[in-house]
Amino acid sequence: QIKKKQVVVSTKPPEESVKISLKDCLACSGCITSAETVMLEKQSLDDFVTRINSGKTVIVSVSPQSRASLAALFGLSQSQVFRKLTALFKSMGVKAVYDTSSSRDLALIEACNEFVSRYKLSQLSSDKEVGTSLPVLSSACPGWICYAEKTLGSYILPYISSVKSPQQVIGAAIKHHMVEKLGLKPYDVYHVTVMPCYDKKLEAVRGDFVFSVEEKEVTEVDSVLTTGEVLDLIQSKSVDFKTMEESPLDRL
Repeated sequence: QIKKKQVVVSTKPPEESVKISLKDCLACSGCITSAETVMLEKQSLDDFVTRINSGKTVIVSVSPQSRASLAALFGLSQSQVFRKLTALFKSMGVKAVYDTSSSRDLALIEACNEFVSRYKLSQLSSDKEVGTSLPVLSSACPGWICYAEKTLGSYILPYISSVKSPQQVIGAAIKHHMVEKLGLKPYDVYHVTVMPCYDKKLEAVRGDFVFSVEEKEVTEVDSVLTTGEVLDLIQSKSVDFKTMEESPLDRL
C-alpha cells in the first residue's frame, strides 16, 4: 500500500506581520493597472494636460507598438495614425512628436556591439570563468528586468545587457542632445513617451535614468502614457480620429 503524505497546517500565528513595499514590486502590472499609487500619480493623462497648459516645453515619443494597436482599432495604417497623433498633440501645444523606432534601431546596434565585445573578451581570457559574461541576455521589458533583479539576483545579473531600452535611449537623446538644438536646458523639457505597457511607467522612474544638471535632478523620461490613455485622450477631444487632419512627422 502507498502511504499518503500528511499535510500539517500550522495554526500558530506569525510572530511578525508580513510587510510589502514598492521595493518588492515585480512590475507584473497586476496592481499597477488597477490602483492609483503614489509613484504613478505624476504619470497620468491629467498631469500631461496640466504640463502643456503650464507652458512647459513638451516633447512626445510614440512607440510603434502603440501605433500598431491604434491602427488596428481605427482601420488605418501606422503612418496615418502617426501623422494624426502628431496633429492632435501639436494642436494641444506639444513642441515635437518623435518615433521611437530610431532609438530601437540604435539599441539593437549597441546590443550587437556589446555581444561582440564580450565574445572577444571571452576568447582572449585564459580563465573562462572570468570576464566572459556569456550568453548576453537582452530585454526591453522592465517587468522582466525587475524580476531578474529581485528574484534571480547574482545568478543572472552578470549576463544582462547594459544597453538601455528604446524608451530610455530616446529619452537620453532628447535630454542630452536635442535640447541643445532647441536652445533649452534639460530641466525645461517635459518628455513623454507613449508605450503599450504600464510597466514602462516604472522603468521611467528608476534612479538609473536620473542625472543632475546645475544641481537639478533631471529624468530622461518624465512621464509615460499607455496606448489606452492616448485613446482616452482622443475620445475626450470628441474628434473623428479617422477623418481628422494629418501633420508632417518630426525627425530626430
